Amino acid sequence: MTDKRLVHIVDDEDGVRRSASFMLKTQGFAVQTWPSGVAFLKEARHVEPGCVLLDIRMPEMDGLEVQQELHARGIALPVIVLTGHGDVSLAVRAMKAGAVDFLEKPMSGTALIDAIHRGFERLEAAEDVKARAADAETLLGALTVREREVLEGLAQGYPNKTIAYDLGISARTVEVHRANVMAKLGAKSLSEALRIAFAAGMGAG
Repeated sequence: MTDKRLVHIVDDEDGVRRSASFMLKTQGFAVQTWPSGVAFLKEARHVEPGCVLLDIRMPEMDGLEVQQELHARGIALPVIVLTGHGDVSLAVRAMKAGAVDFLEKPMSGTALIDAIHRGFERLEAAEDVKARAADAETLLGALTVREREVLEGLAQGYPNKTIAYDLGISARTVEVHRANVMAKLGAKSLSEALRIAFAAGMGAG
């Protein structure tokens, strides 16, 4: 594990891989290069997280297909698309599919570094969300099934009476469960309890 930020360069052109790699290393990044989207996808689940510079036009599998496949496998690495002249419509499709940015070759160093920094901001934000979700799940693990049901009702925005009716219990019992939920989560207010619930994905229905 390196403490340098890692950039994966996925491009079938050796010259592009070499020049981009050199530029990024001089800026203090760690770099891993891949000669095709297929080669990258074979290892994508096991690679160290980083930003992906992904060429649009490659043999076997183009950049859009690689991007779609990463998404399908649940591999949430930030993607910056590299395009040749006239590939703007493809780049727009890549942006709609979640790419951080697209850069036209030959790309300027400043634009590339700027896009990569934005990619890492997105990666860190995603990791932060994942960590909060894991922490929330740990806290929620202390709740009984009934307490979770009451918290889910609160996360849906329902008042105590509605939760009581839905669960077939009295409003007073809901209040007792609600107090237990707050105590177990260490929440001083309903909004604190709800923040934990939302971080764990509750209340989405």
